[in-house]
Amino acid sequence: MDSVGDHQGGAVAAPRSFAIVGVGALGGFYGARLQRAGHEVHYLLRSDYDHVREKGLVVESVDGDFSLPRVHAHCSADTVPPVEVVVVALKATANAVLAEVLPRLVRPGTTVLLMQNGLGVEEEIARISPEADVVGGLCFLCSNRVGPGHIQHLDYGAVTLGQYRPGDAAAGVTPAVVALSEDFAPTGIEVVLDPDLHAARWRKLVWNIPFNGLSVVLDAGTDELIADGATRSLLVALMQEVREGAASCDRTIEDSFLDRMISDTEAMVPYRTSMKLDYDLGRPLELEAIYGNPLCAARQRGSDLRRIDTLYRQLRFLDERNRQ
Repeated sequence: MDSVGDHQGGAVAAPRSFAIVGVGALGGFYGARLQRAGHEVHYLLRSDYDHVREKGLVVESVDGDFSLPRVHAHCSADTVPPVEVVVVALKATANAVLAEVLPRLVRPGTTVLLMQNGLGVEEEIARISPEADVVGGLCFLCSNRVGPGHIQHLDYGAVTLGQYRPGDAAAGVTPAVVALSEDFAPTGIEVVLDPDLHAARWRKLVWNIPFNGLSVVLDAGTDELIADGATRSLLVALMQEVREGAASCDRTIEDSFLDRMISDTEAMVPYRTSMKLDYDLGRPLELEAIYGNPLCAARQRGSDLRRIDTLYRQLRFLDERNRQ
C-alpha cells in the first residue's frame, strides 16, 4: 500500500528519457503510462522481448484501456541509448542482475528510481552505481501481467517518491524527486512526495507484511482476509508490530494510518497479492526485503517483532518447499 507525505507533484516538465528494467505488472504499467504521456521510454525485457518488439504493449485498465503498438524494446542493456532516468521495477529476488545491468545504463547525473517493496533496498543500488541519484518509489497498485506484453490494471496506481540518503536520514524533497513528479504529472497518476523515504518504507510495510504474508500462508485473497473476524484481528496485530518496528527506528506511524490501510483494502477490488501470485506460479518470494530486513533493523535496536518473525519463518518454509 501507499505511504503518505505532505507534498504533491503537479507541474508538467519537458519530456525526458527513461529505461524500464523489469517490464512486468508494475514496470509495464508505469512505463506504458509514461510513454503515452510523451516520454521516450526504453524497455529492457527478458522472456517477453520478441513479443513486445513485434506487437508492443497492451494495458487493460480501470482508467481506460490502451495499447502501444510501437515501443523501444531491448534484450540487452548494451543497446539502450543514454537515458536520464532508469526505473528498476524488478522483484527484489531478481536483483542479482543489477550488478551487470546498471553500470551499462547509469552515468553521472542519471536518476535511478527504485520501484520495489521492502526495507533497505536502495543501499544495493547506491553501492552498484554510486554516481546515481537514487530515489525510492513506493507503488499503491493492483496490477497483474496476464500475458506477454499484456498488463491488467485492476485498481489504484498512486506512487510515493522519496530521496535516498545513506544511513536512512530524511533527505527532504529534493530536486530529483520534484523532477520525477513533474515527469509523472501528464500521466494522470497520483504522486506524493515524501521528505523521509525510510519512514515511507515502514508505512508501506504496514500493508505489505500482513497482507502479502497471510495471503500465502492462509491461501486467501484480500477480501477474505478482511471479511473474517479472526484474520482481520491478526492483520491489525501485525500492523501494530510494524508500527513498533518503525518506532524502534525513530519513525512514527499514527493509529489513523493503520485504520486507513484497512478501509482502503475493504474498498479495493478482491485481489491476489503479488506475493500470493508469485507463490502460485512457483516463483521465489520477496521475503528478505519485506520481512528479513525489517526484522533485522528492529532487532538491532532492541525490538523483537514476534508475530512478524513467526510469519517470516512460515513463509520461508512454504517458499522453499514450493520451489523444490
